[in-house]
Order: sequence, then structure tokens, then C-alpha cells
Amino acid sequence: MQPLTRIPRAALARLRGLAFDLDDTLLDEGRLLPEALEALYALSEAGYELYAVTGRPQSFGGVLMRQWPLDAAVTENGAIAFRRAGRRVLRVDRLSAPERAERRAALERLVRRVRERHPELVPADDVEGRLSDYTFDIGEHERAPAELVQAARSSALALGAAVTSSSVHLHVSLDRADKASGFVRLVRELHELDPARARLEYAFIGDSENDAACFAAFHVTIGVSNLSGRPTLPPRFVTRGARAAGFVEAAQFLISARRSEAASP
Repeated sequence: MQPLTRIPRAALARLRGLAFDLDDTLLDEGRLLPEALEALYALSEAGYELYAVTGRPQSFGGVLMRQWPLDAAVTENGAIAFRRAGRRVLRVDRLSAPERAERRAALERLVRRVRERHPELVPADDVEGRLSDYTFDIGEHERAPAELVQAARSSALALGAAVTSSSVHLHVSLDRADKASGFVRLVRELHELDPARARLEYAFIGDSENDAACFAAFHVTIGVSNLSGRPTLPPRFVTRGARAAGFVEAAQFLISARRSEAASP
């Protein structure tokens, strides 16, 4: 991984927006610090489109869209998104309401079997706000042993689930989504951008294993220095700061790059 200053000027000039993870990237232990919120507004004022791309539940998405300067949000690791329609915020789900209800029921049956096998697993405290997945707390309030996490992962996979880990949660789902595919699908709907252009024209910043799909997909990928887990492909660039400090550092760099580009003859 290289410092931000090594991002090619041509790549910076192509950027129209920034997609970013929440936990341990924008947020510090779940808190939005004033300087991080200020960085979001500064990015927006500099002309960058902003997209939250998170494993957090869809119940967070609508709230964030109404409170932060976001163009759209991707939640539940790519399965459920939110977009604007004038002053309204719309939820975007590939499944119809009956299809989602049927899949949710199947997921709950599967999760019951996982919990029977691993009763020591603790559900995440945001699980009631989810539609497409079920999450266990492995690092937010609980400290699940690595061997327990691996055993639960293996059990869920054997039952036919898709499983993703973040710095705080173990996600179990019957949706075959990831953050990158969810984002690319959304901007294609919003801006009629093909996937190749989307990967070139947006940067991504994240911190953990469930950001791996975005680290692999986007041309400009940034990790905050507290990068955790084992993403299959690490980000190309890294901040000096951790969590919100790293996000602010990246935001300031991108804003400065845009101003320099505008000032160039």
C-alpha cells in the first residue's frame, strides 16, 4: 500500500465521487465526530458525490440520507440501497415485498440452526433493523473468540448462506450481494454508468474484510491505517491516520487535488 500522494493525478482528475464505509472508517467506535461530519460537507461542497456503503442495517440508511449530505446509500453489504427522488428518500430492493418476506423467513430458519449449534454467539444490537441479513456481534460490544467466529462461519456456509465479516459483525445472508456490486448497480440506475466507468470515476475508502469487494473493484482504493481482517486484495493507498482521522486526511487530500486541478491552466 502506498501513501495518498502516490495516487496518479490522472486518476484523481477522473473522480466524480467517493464511496465510504462507516464503522472504523468514518466513525470512531460508532460515533460521528464533528471533524468527520465537517469533512463530508467539505467534500460535497467541493463537488464530490458521496455514497455511504456499509454493512449496517437498512434502517440506518434512510436516517443517514436525511441527516448527511449523501447522494445515496448502500446498506446490508450491498443488498438494500437508498436514493433520492426530489425531497423523498426511496428504498431500493431487487426483490419484491413478497419475495423479500419469503427469503427473510428462510433466513430466520437458517439462523435458528446456527444459533442452536453455537449458542454462545450474541446477536448484534442492530439486528432488528435488517431485511436481508442477520448479524452477530463479534467485536462491537462482544469479543468473540476467533475459533468461535470460524466455526459459526463454517456452519452457516454449510447450510447454504453467504457469510461476511466486518471489524464488528459476522453477517449471515441468503442474498448474494457485496458492497461493490450493490454500489455499481445503484450508480448505473442513478447515472446510467456502465460498471467499468463507475470503477474509474469513484474512489472507495474502507477498513475491513467486508470491504474486500470494493478494494478489488475500484481503481482508486484507500484504506485507513487501522485496516483489519484479511481482504483478498488490500487497498492501493493508505492514510497515516486511523478511523475518522484517516477519513478526514483522505477528504482533505481529495479536496486539495480538485482545487489544484481547477487551478491548472
